[in-house]
Amino acid sequence: MKNTVSLNQNHDFKRLYYKGRSSVSPCMAVYARRNRFAVNRLGVTASTKLGCAVKRNRARRRLKETYRLLEPNLKKGFDVVIVARFQSIGSPIGQLNREMLSLLRKLGVAE
Repeated sequence: MKNTVSLNQNHDFKRLYYKGRSSVSPCMAVYARRNRFAVNRLGVTASTKLGCAVKRNRARRRLKETYRLLEPNLKKGFDVVIVARFQSIGSPIGQLNREMLSLLRKLGVAE
């Protein structure tokens, strides 16, 4: 991911959850907020409710790949957190791609 760095501080996640805008689909929830940097910062989370570590890691990898494919269409200067939901485990990658694009457009991150 060329224009994206990892979001890994707990206070950054909390700030997005409380002050960011959110949009939800059956496969994921997306939180977004402007930052003061020239790059996007991405965080992907998966709750233990999804299942064992193998399932959670697979869901995170699939969502990161979907974001990577959409990255050229995204505006710069946003913090984005993607929360995996249960249906993201078995959904086809095309459906994840469509849902993420529509959610990011609703939040004003995608062009």
